[in-house]
Amino acid sequence: MEGRIFALDQQTLISVGIQLLNAVFLAAALTLLLYKPVRKFMRKRADGIQAQLDSARDGMDAAQQSKALYEQKLGEVEQERAGILEEARGLAQERRRQLEAVTAQDIAAMRTRAEAEIQALQERALEENRQKVIEAATALAEKFAAVSMDEAARDRLFEETMAQLEGAA
Repeated sequence: MEGRIFALDQQTLISVGIQLLNAVFLAAALTLLLYKPVRKFMRKRADGIQAQLDSARDGMDAAQQSKALYEQKLGEVEQERAGILEEARGLAQERRRQLEAVTAQDIAAMRTRAEAEIQALQERALEENRQKVIEAATALAEKFAAVSMDEAARDRLFEETMAQLEGAA
């Protein structure tokens, strides 16, 4: 064995056979101990990821359906809002017309009362003026009666006063 580097003898073949047998045992042991658990772990992980993807896909589908339903309801709400606004505008216009009619009636009634009050005030003022004229004529007549007048002057004065009273009436 002394100068032996590589020899194809029985010892080399046995040593290669033992190494191959060790490699097979080692591969089998590693397969049993490491490969199967790792493969089982990877399968569980892949199944979990697939379940998450399926769940996400289902969630996305549900979200799309919810979004479509939301948009539909939003459209219905918008239509209802427009209808309510239109109805409110109509009611407001009707109320405005009613208020205008009531206001016009109130104004007409106020105008009628004001005209009646003005007429009454004019009649009172006219009556007061007549009373003042009568009082003035009476005072004037008393003054002239106090001064001695002849009969013709008194008749003339009486006629003038009556003419003035009739003209003032």
